[in-house]
Amino acid sequence: MSGKKYPILDHIEYPSDLKKLSPDELVLLCGELRQFIIDIVSSNPGHFASSLGVVELTVALHYVFNAPYDKIIWDVGHQAYGHKILTGRRKVFPTNRKYKGISGFPRISESKFDPFGVGHASTSISAALGIAVASKFNRIEDRQVVAVIGDGSLTGGLAFEGLNNAGIEKTNLLVILNDNNIAIDPNVGAIKEYLLDITTSKTYNRVRNEVWNLLGAISKLGPNAQRYAQQIEHGVKSIFLKHSNLFESLNFRYFGPIDGHDVLHLVDVLKDLMNIQGPKLLHCKTKKGKGFPQAELNQTAYHSPGKFNKKTGKIIHIHPSKPQPPRYQDVFGVTLLELARKNEKIIGITPAMPTGSSLKIMMDEMPDRTFDVGIAEQHAVTFSAGLATEGMIPYCNIYSSFMQRSYDQIIHDVAIQNLHVVFCLDRGGLVGDDGATHHGVFDFAYMRSIPNIIVSAPMNETELRNLMYTAQFKNHGPFSIRYPRGYGVIPDWQKPFTEIEIGKGRELRKGNDIAILTIGHVGNFAASACEKLEFENIHAAHYDMRFVKPLDETLLKKIFKKFSQIITVEDGIITGGFGSAVIEYMSDHNLQASIRRLGVPDRFIDHGTQQELYHECGYDEEGIIRAVKEMIKLKVYSKAI
Repeated sequence: MSGKKYPILDHIEYPSDLKKLSPDELVLLCGELRQFIIDIVSSNPGHFASSLGVVELTVALHYVFNAPYDKIIWDVGHQAYGHKILTGRRKVFPTNRKYKGISGFPRISESKFDPFGVGHASTSISAALGIAVASKFNRIEDRQVVAVIGDGSLTGGLAFEGLNNAGIEKTNLLVILNDNNIAIDPNVGAIKEYLLDITTSKTYNRVRNEVWNLLGAISKLGPNAQRYAQQIEHGVKSIFLKHSNLFESLNFRYFGPIDGHDVLHLVDVLKDLMNIQGPKLLHCKTKKGKGFPQAELNQTAYHSPGKFNKKTGKIIHIHPSKPQPPRYQDVFGVTLLELARKNEKIIGITPAMPTGSSLKIMMDEMPDRTFDVGIAEQHAVTFSAGLATEGMIPYCNIYSSFMQRSYDQIIHDVAIQNLHVVFCLDRGGLVGDDGATHHGVFDFAYMRSIPNIIVSAPMNETELRNLMYTAQFKNHGPFSIRYPRGYGVIPDWQKPFTEIEIGKGRELRKGNDIAILTIGHVGNFAASACEKLEFENIHAAHYDMRFVKPLDETLLKKIFKKFSQIITVEDGIITGGFGSAVIEYMSDHNLQASIRRLGVPDRFIDHGTQQELYHECGYDEEGIIRAVKEMIKLKVYSKAI
C-alpha cells in the first residue's frame, strides 16, 4: 500500500511506535486504520463490521497499555483485526484467513501480542482472570490484564461464571464491555434490555456526569477523597438505575457508559483506570461497522460479507455459469418451515445464529415457535430437553463446533432421559477459513459414543429433507443430523418427503474390486472418484451408509462377505469416528478385511478454503482415487507373493 495513503499507519510496526504519536495523530491514525481494514477486507473476505466498530478502542488500548507485558484478551477475536495490524502483522495482513496465511483470530502461536487463543464466544473474562491470578502468584504486581468482551458474548453463561469468580478475586482485572447491541444477529434477552436501560437513562447519565465533575473537586480533599468518591458514585447508581447495578453487585467497579469512538477520551479513562485496583468494568458504547455506511445500516450482512466494492459498498456476488444449488443451511430452513406448518409440535431453537443457520426463515413466519436464546449452547440443549418432556419436538440447530460446548447437556439432560430432541448440526466437517476453532470435525466421534442417540448425515440436500422429515416421527429419542457448510446438489422440491428407515444405508454403485463406504456429503467426492476409476478399469462399489449410529449391520455383513479391501471416507476426525465404528464392527464379529480410513487426521487443521483443506487431509476426489489405487496395488502385490 502507498505510504501517501497511510502516512501514519505505515510507520506503526508495533505498539511502541504508537506511543510516540501526538493526540491529533492518534485521531488521524484511527481513520487510516479503519480505511486499511476496508481496503484489505473488501478484496480478501473476512470478519468486517466487528473490527470497524473497535478501531478507536484498539488504538487507545495499545496507546495506554504496555503489551505484550500487559495482557489484552479479545473475546471471540473476530473484532481483533486492528489489534493484529498494530502488533507486527500489518504487512502480512493481506494473507488473513488464507491457506498458510495468518489466522482470522488471535493465536498464541502466531504472536506474543496474542496472550490467549480465541474463536468461540464468552471466554475472555475467565481466561483474563486466570492470567491475572497467575501474575499475582508470580508476584508481577504491576501487570494490567484486560478482557474485551462484546458482540453478544455477554449472553453466554461462561462470561457470567467468569464475572462471578473475578468479583471475589482481588486481581488487577479490567473488563471492557464493547456494547454494540448485536452479535451476528441483533442481541436478545434480558441482558440486552438491562444494558439498554443503563445507556438510555437520561436522569442517571445527567447526574452521573455532574458527579464525575464533582469528583475532580473532591480529589483535592486529601486521603479520604477516594472513600467519599466511591460513596457518592455508589449512591447515584443505586438511586437512578431501575435496578441495582448488575456488575457492582458482582463486586466490580462500574464505569460508563462512555463513547467508544472518542479515542482521546478513551485514552484518558483507561489511564485513570490503570490506577484503580481490583476488578473493574468499563462500559463502552460502539457502533458495529462504524465508518462504513453500508455496514452501519446492515450490520448482519456486513459481519462477514465476502468481497465487496469498497467505494459503493455493494457485495460482490459471483454468478456461476450454471444454476447454483441452495446451501445446506437454507434447505434446512425451508424444510423446517414446511414441516412446522404440518406439525404444530415442532419448535425451532438456535443460540444466536438465526441468519447463519437459516432458522430465520421459520422465525419470520412463526415467531412464537422459534427461539433465539443468545450465545448459550448449554441452555439451548437443556431448554430443548424441557420442551421435549411436554411432547414438543424441538429442532435444536447449532453449528457442530459450538455443539461441543453443550456436550454434558446432550448426555445428562437429553440422552439419559431418552428425550426426543432433534439436533441439526450445521457446519459439520471442515468449514474453511475460520480454521481450527470452527471446524466441525468431532461430532461423529463424540455423538456416537452416547447411548440412545441416532447419528446421521445426509449425502445431499434431498437426503437432508428426508432425514428431517423422518426425525419428527415415533419419538426416536435424541436424533442428530449433521450437514456441511456450503452447497451440494439441487433438491427436488416438488418430490414428496420419504421416511428413511433408521440405521439403513444404500448401495449407490456396484463393483467387485474394492468397497468405498461414505457418510455424509463426502459421498459426492467418492461418487465422482468411482466414475473416473471406471475409465482405468477399476470397479469400486460405493455405499452411502447414512447412519454412523446405528450402523447398517445387514449391509456391512454383505460388504465384508464380498470385499477384502474397504475404504471409509468421512468429513470428520478419524480417531473414534465413522471408520473406527466400521473397524469395531469387524472386530466384534470376527471378520477380516484391509480397511483404510480417510478423514481428518489426529491434529488440528488450520484455515484455508474447504477444497484446499479436503486436499490436505486426503479425502477429496483425488485423495480417494489415490487411496483406491494404492490398495488395489497392494492387493495385486499380495497375490503375487
